[in-house]
Amino acid sequence: MAETVEALVEGGKATAGPPLGPALGPLGVNIMEIINSINDKTKDFDGMRVPVKVIINPKTKKFEIEVGTPPASSLILNEIGVEKGSGSAATHKVGSLTVDQAIKIARMKKDNLLGKSLKQKTKEIIGTCVSLGVKVEDKDPAEVQQAIDDGQFDKKFS
Repeated sequence: MAETVEALVEGGKATAGPPLGPALGPLGVNIMEIINSINDKTKDFDGMRVPVKVIINPKTKKFEIEVGTPPASSLILNEIGVEKGSGSAATHKVGSLTVDQAIKIARMKKDNLLGKSLKQKTKEIIGTCVSLGVKVEDKDPAEVQQAIDDGQFDKKFS
């Protein structure tokens, strides 16, 4: 039966320390080989925390690495260039996302979103902006979601 180790690591900067080292050590695998492989696969997500799953066959010591996508909130904050969301989202805004950026994030997370169409998935991303204190097109995210429903951005979804 395969052993699975799941962890949240910073893109391209996994180390043999916690959380990976202590979890992998008892399995008798080459920890540095796994760490280097994780860093290689996550280097595009530099500065973001990425979910990683290491699946190990205990008999052969062969391993497989599955890299998830960072949380939508991390992608949004990275896109607008801020470290963290607003502490008081209702009153303090930390930045503004464009609809094009929201579509780009929706495409990156397409397998993890519930919406059936790109339009619905983009509205999910815009919904995440509400709790982060991020405006969309310099407006309240709910206004932009309504504008999407009204067809104002249909050209962008074709």
